[in-house]
Amino acid sequence: MQSTRVAVILAAGVGSRLRPLTDDRPKALVDVGGKSILARAISALEAAGVERLVIATGYREDALRTALARSRLEVLFVPNPRYATTQNSVSLALCRAAVRGESFFRLDGDVVFDEAVLARLEGVDAELVAAVDRGRRLDAEAMKVKLGETGAIAAFGKGLSLAESAGESIGIELIRAPFAEPLFDALDAAGAAGETDLYYEDVYSRLIAGGQVARLTDVSDLRWCEIDSPEDLAQAAKLFPE
Repeated sequence: MQSTRVAVILAAGVGSRLRPLTDDRPKALVDVGGKSILARAISALEAAGVERLVIATGYREDALRTALARSRLEVLFVPNPRYATTQNSVSLALCRAAVRGESFFRLDGDVVFDEAVLARLEGVDAELVAAVDRGRRLDAEAMKVKLGETGAIAAFGKGLSLAESAGESIGIELIRAPFAEPLFDALDAAGAAGETDLYYEDVYSRLIAGGQVARLTDVSDLRWCEIDSPEDLAQAAKLFPE
C-alpha cells in the first residue's frame, strides 16, 4: 500500500484556555517537554514519509510561518479569515486545493501522540480510518464513535450517548483519495448552506450515512493527549517528557 505523502493540520483556533501561553502564538506552538506540539507532529509525519504539509491557519499565522520557515517539508498555508466565528469544518474545506486530490493524514493542531499512531492508520484497509482510544473513560465533551454491526464506524459525535460509544476519536485520521473528493464536496455544500458551526466529524457522519465506509484503529495502548487546558498541558508533559 502506497505511503501517505500529504498531511493537513488544523491550527486556526485561538486556544484561549491556555492563555497567557497563547497570547503570542497559536496553541500548536505551545511547548510540551521541550518541543512544540507542532514540532512533535511534524517529526512523526516526516518519519511516516510525509512530504507536503498543509496548515490551516487563522490566529497568529505569522508565528506559524516563522516556526516553519526552515522546514524540510513543502509547507502550504491555508488561512481561514473567519476562524473566530466558524468551526473546524470550514478550515478543512479551505484545504481542498492544497491537498490536490491525494490521500492525506488529517490532524488537529493540539494533539501530541506516539509516532506509531500513523502506522496503525496506514495498516487499515478503508477509505477513512480514524485513530480511536477504546480504553479511555469517556465524558460528554469527548468526540465519540459508534460502531455498526459489521464493526465499521456508524457515526461520530460529541452528542452520542456514553452507552452506545465504542471509544474516543483522538483527532487524527487517514483520508484516502477516494474519500477525499466526496468529503470536500460535502464540506463545500455545508458551507454553502451556511452550516459553518459543524465539526468535520459531523460531515464524516453524513458521508457514512450515505454509504461511505469508515473504520477505526485502536490506539488505546499508545500515548496521546489533546491539549485544551493547563491541566491537559500538565498531563501531556508527564506523558511526553523532555
